[in-house]
Amino acid sequence: MRLGVNIDHVATVRQARCAAEPDPVTAAALAELGGAAGITVHLRGDRRHIQNRDLHLLRQVVRTRLNVEMAATDEMVSIAADVQPDQVTLVPEKENEVTTTGGLDVVRHHELIRDIAERLKEHGILVSLFIDPLEDQVGAAQLTGAKAVEINTGTYSEMAVHSCQQELDRIRRAATMAHSLGLEVLGGHGLTYVNVKPVARIPEIVELNIGHSIVSRAVLIGLERAVRDMVVLLG
Repeated sequence: MRLGVNIDHVATVRQARCAAEPDPVTAAALAELGGAAGITVHLRGDRRHIQNRDLHLLRQVVRTRLNVEMAATDEMVSIAADVQPDQVTLVPEKENEVTTTGGLDVVRHHELIRDIAERLKEHGILVSLFIDPLEDQVGAAQLTGAKAVEINTGTYSEMAVHSCQQELDRIRRAATMAHSLGLEVLGGHGLTYVNVKPVARIPEIVELNIGHSIVSRAVLIGLERAVRDMVVLLG
């Protein structure tokens, strides 16, 4: 099981003061030292945390895998073509949302997403789609030509541990279907040190992307140790 560490909220703290620190590029290096198999950042249209300059510096520094979450727009395709991350994860964006609230509606926007995916692939970039754990979305994702899907664990993460079995089963079924269609299966959104183990035990899921919980813990004990603690849980 690979751990992708999302460092957006390191940049959130920086942007709150429009300062030079904390530096997400330094955070990426520390996360890799802690055992991260990849670094994830979300370049939002409003640039609320990660900035274009961060992407270029991260491309130079990251030694594992650089995964950039972005909306399916012409602007973002152009930026990805310039930066050349290892992977782009297409995600939905809503104005004024605090965080991503759901997966892409690949069924409804299939032609647009397929076109964006093809353009990214032409630049040698692996494409993943962030989707809800629904079989129709998994099937539509496979038809876009994307290489991978990241299953949204947000609803599961918001539920109490004793009442989340039904949602966990939905994630498991979606992962099984995606794997059977030849897609690499990732997961993420809202996962914490408390709730991550059941998702990590799903055999078809090969990577989990986790950010807020790790950065929150890092404020108290340091980023490298916080990442190591999560790696142990995934093992």
